[in-house]
Amino acid sequence: MVFSSLLFIFIYLVVTLALYYAVPNRVYRNVILCVLSLIFYGWGEPSFVLLMIFSIAFNWLAGLLVGKYRNNKKRCKAVLVASVVLNLALLGVFKYTGFVVDTLKAVFPFMRSYATPIIPLPIGISFYTFQAMSYVIDVYRNDTSVQKNPVYFGTYVALFPQLIAGPIVRYRDIADQLENRHENVAQFASGIKLFTVGLAKKVLLANQLIALWNVLRESSAANGVLGSWVGIIAYTLHIYFDFGGYSDMAIGLGRMFGFEFLKNFDYPYISRSISEFWRRWHISLSTWFKEYVYIPLGGNRRGLARTLLNTAIVWMLTGLWHGASWNFVLWGVYFGIIIIIEKLFLGKYLEKAPAFLSHLYAIFLFTFGWVLFDFTDMGQMRDFIVSLFNGGSVGLISHDALVYVLAYLPVLIISIIASTPLVSNLHKKIENRAWCGYADAALVLIALVICTASLVSSGYNPFIYFRF
Repeated sequence: MVFSSLLFIFIYLVVTLALYYAVPNRVYRNVILCVLSLIFYGWGEPSFVLLMIFSIAFNWLAGLLVGKYRNNKKRCKAVLVASVVLNLALLGVFKYTGFVVDTLKAVFPFMRSYATPIIPLPIGISFYTFQAMSYVIDVYRNDTSVQKNPVYFGTYVALFPQLIAGPIVRYRDIADQLENRHENVAQFASGIKLFTVGLAKKVLLANQLIALWNVLRESSAANGVLGSWVGIIAYTLHIYFDFGGYSDMAIGLGRMFGFEFLKNFDYPYISRSISEFWRRWHISLSTWFKEYVYIPLGGNRRGLARTLLNTAIVWMLTGLWHGASWNFVLWGVYFGIIIIIEKLFLGKYLEKAPAFLSHLYAIFLFTFGWVLFDFTDMGQMRDFIVSLFNGGSVGLISHDALVYVLAYLPVLIISIIASTPLVSNLHKKIENRAWCGYADAALVLIALVICTASLVSSGYNPFIYFRF
């Protein structure tokens, strides 16, 4: 089940809200959220619900044991290590087995006769595994208290708004909300508004942009240079509105049930460096790797060489987290190298450079980075990169590519504007006027109607980060 479906919006969400607000007791509300979140997760793949229940039970028990042995350093650390190893083992088996086997077969000829195991990837396993691990680690560090109620912990891990594709919510950020949140009309209305904004980003922008990208991606050799660049720009905008739209919907849904999740995107495409880009893009993932990998490795406290090594490790792991394919490793290494260069010397020049130039620098690099992200086939990736700089006999742009670009030009222009804080800044200037609230409500209703009409005429609308 996905957020951008009629089944979710008009049946699952309505039923869940009705049941949730029908009971006044906080404990029962968490029970309802936990059970219905498991139903949400198991709607398409019931067998993987058992894996999630195991993850919940194991990590809840690990947290209890860490708390119990807090005064016994060896036992406490042993429980932590066992917890991290098992969590990573589960993630590794389901997500990376095929990748590892294929890599070994490529390196060792005698293994090529072995069949690569086909193991289905549980949706959202990368997200909920990281959440569960962070809880046990935080208990070990004494950054949060032990959650003794298994239903409350299950609600934290399985909570459907952020279950499938984040944001990655640290337990300590919502620990108090699990027990003491106070729902109110203003927060609920804000949640509906943000959910609808995210839905519009997904249905009205992201889905249109991916259609243009799919056409130009497949015909890259015949696009011309401009055609290929417009294609990758369309994909750059698509992935922002697809994933950013999902995050808005998740945060909005959380508000409907009284939760406040931290922001996951902060207009990343206005960045003036790649370091700044990653402070604005998928903030919850960057924060997770910083707190649970980079800092434990020593961060920037052990000299320049160690800092650069730690940065390289984090970015290779970031690439691998996104997918079991060498293009994701390459993508992570690509950004890692750029960030290292910015740490070494380039960053200080970017700060002094005219904003226009530093912004162009960042746009070029993160846009090019999405080429590495999207193409799992290295040969196709190479061909598309060539098409970005060499149009061959086609030249600047082919007739067919021009037709598609002109057809999607309004969507491209709207998307570029919407990827900046321009609209948000204008809204802040008028939000205190009496009529603004009514205008917001009308726009939300209109957007919901248009999105519903679009969903009626379309098929399955998965989000790109579901596969991670």
